[in-house]
Amino acid sequence: MSSSRPYLIRAVHEWIVDNSLTPQIVVDAEFEGVQVPRQYVSDGRIVLNISERAVRSLVIGNEGIEFGARFGGVVFQVSVPVAAVQAVIARENGAGMSFPEDSPEPDPPDGESIESKSAGRPALRIVK
Repeated sequence: MSSSRPYLIRAVHEWIVDNSLTPQIVVDAEFEGVQVPRQYVSDGRIVLNISERAVRSLVIGNEGIEFGARFGGVVFQVSVPVAAVQAVIARENGAGMSFPEDSPEPDPPDGESIESKSAGRPALRIVK
């Protein structure tokens, strides 16, 4: 199954905009493929305003987020893989959603279904 992260990013972004707030994404700037102005990175992260007024040609795709923006008056083309997005929040009140680090679950061995794999001892998993 594909990741739900890009769908959730789009949904939370729309919800924030519909409530007349400013959508921002928190990005792991050290993640492979992240292209952001490095002088604005702090503690390995960068917070990007992705409101309609702040960016140009915003595309929130299934693989990445891309847009043009000005940083200190200089135009920069930003590219962020969706897996690097740690949160989507409203600047004004912090409402939104954060995401855990991606840790893909291994595929079950050939011929073994998920049901048979979990048929042994029951296990609980905390979902945040």
